[in-house]
Amino acid sequence: MKKHLSIGLSAFALAAMLSGCAGTGGTSTSTPPAAATTAPGSVAATSGPASTSSPAAAATDLKVADSSAGRIVVDGKGMSVYFYTKDVRDSGTSTCTGGCLEAWPPVLAAADTPTAEGVTGTVGTLATPEGRKQLTINGMPVYYYAKDLAAGDIRGQGVGGVWYLVAPSGDMITAAAGY
Repeated sequence: MKKHLSIGLSAFALAAMLSGCAGTGGTSTSTPPAAATTAPGSVAATSGPASTSSPAAAATDLKVADSSAGRIVVDGKGMSVYFYTKDVRDSGTSTCTGGCLEAWPPVLAAADTPTAEGVTGTVGTLATPEGRKQLTINGMPVYYYAKDLAAGDIRGQGVGGVWYLVAPSGDMITAAAGY
């Protein structure tokens, strides 16, 4: 009898504990939505630049948006993209490597053929050392800034005197942002 009661109480305690994890309110232990909706073998999309992949859900790789610095190029989710003045146009390589890539992740193409809306500069790609396709505009690689956390952020503008927003024409916007 004691054994049956012990097993019954253990089962009841386990059921109560499990139902507490699935209930509403309190602490949730569920997987974040981005990871939960990600297909196997793909990179989870995030709202910030930590994602080094263009969001699969976005209709385009690049588009144009208004900012306090004027009209700029952004990714499909509205995250600002930047040029690095130390890159060489049409070189087919990025000079941002190692620790640089932690602060300035590359903007990657979602497909073999990049798409752009409103960008009049020439959009292309270059191969990263990992074999991925980094987007380019007028032959220059483009990057995110890790401190840009939401669509419309332009915190990377002018950083170190070498990082600049991209105009729809593919020119660097070297003027200070109006803030």
